[in-house]
Amino acid sequence: MTGMEAAALAAAGAVLLALGFACGRATARRGAKADLDLGTPVERATFHTLHTASLAAPPLRAGLTEDTARKAARRLRSLLGTEALCLTDRQRVLAWDGPGGDHHREQVMLRVAEVLGSGRSQSVRSECADLECPLRWFVIAPLSGEEGVLGTLVAYGSRESAVLVRAATEVARWVSVQLELAELDRSRTRLIEAEIRALRAQISPHFIFNSLAAIASFVRTDPERARELLLEFADFTRYSFRRHGEFTHLADELRCIEQYLALAGARFGDRLKVTLQVAPEVLPVTLPFLCLQPLVENAVKHGLEDSSTECRVTIAARDAGAEAVVTIEDDGVGMDPETLRAILAGRGTTASGIGLLNVDERLRQVYGDDYGLVIETAVGAGMKITVRIPKYRAGVHSSSVRRVVG
Repeated sequence: MTGMEAAALAAAGAVLLALGFACGRATARRGAKADLDLGTPVERATFHTLHTASLAAPPLRAGLTEDTARKAARRLRSLLGTEALCLTDRQRVLAWDGPGGDHHREQVMLRVAEVLGSGRSQSVRSECADLECPLRWFVIAPLSGEEGVLGTLVAYGSRESAVLVRAATEVARWVSVQLELAELDRSRTRLIEAEIRALRAQISPHFIFNSLAAIASFVRTDPERARELLLEFADFTRYSFRRHGEFTHLADELRCIEQYLALAGARFGDRLKVTLQVAPEVLPVTLPFLCLQPLVENAVKHGLEDSSTECRVTIAARDAGAEAVVTIEDDGVGMDPETLRAILAGRGTTASGIGLLNVDERLRQVYGDDYGLVIETAVGAGMKITVRIPKYRAGVHSSSVRRVVG
């Protein structure tokens, strides 16, 4: 369990302990009838709390905006059972649920400024001149993220209550956890995009020039092959530079590899020998986008660009129960194991090293440290890379994939 997950569970537990009273009070006030199937009143209050929190969480996981605050405010007010509730950022009220919003907004932002500076909750008398207004006390609790205090949660009541202070503070902590998770999601997305850009940078002008030069060499002697290679080049670049989709199907990734090998074959001719062994049942497996092609490119470079002899590259994908296992093997010049360890530790500088490190890190981020690259190599002994891909993993599924049609 990660620290963030532990924080989320701790916050959820604190909410349940502090807010059971609120749910019971809210339920009684609405005159809800007891449901004998849900057990005791305490159990029903707990179920209600969990359900309400689950409804409030999804909008907050998108960050703190007017739209997400508006969607979450009603659920949070129900969670606390207060007369009114509002969410603010550092400058303005984002959402208000309940009465009194017409004449309390300006007053609350003056108090919010103090909480933003101190980072501590405050309990304040409302000083409202409207005798009919039920909002007599309010609690302001900070909403924090990785960059400090992002805004506040303000809960209004008809009287001063130490229990409401504690409850509002605990709910604010739970909301803060959701906002931190939203920040982590955005950071993870930016990191993955940066890593994919780094991989795309490996599709260098040198490779593009060599591919086009190889295609040009067939224009007069074999126009049909030149046309086929040009289509392969177009499909390969379209797939590699696509702007959507964190994940792809193994079938699509293998198709990209076939296009790359067709272009490499046009350049190296009979020196490049390729064997493909793919079990059909693993083709629908989902995996991170552009994580196999760099490994094949690494095999071709080590097998051909650093020698004058022919090179055999073998690519196999087999079914292993709950996993798909992909191996990419070449009989090229290989690599010193110490050099490989330095590359995977982030101390390598070569283009192929960047590709190996990038793919290894992305696999570990998505599937865990047990699913990093397994590489067998030695100087003069070629290289064998094994990639294990779980068939089912939370957050990695077909709905995350957008197929690219060439």
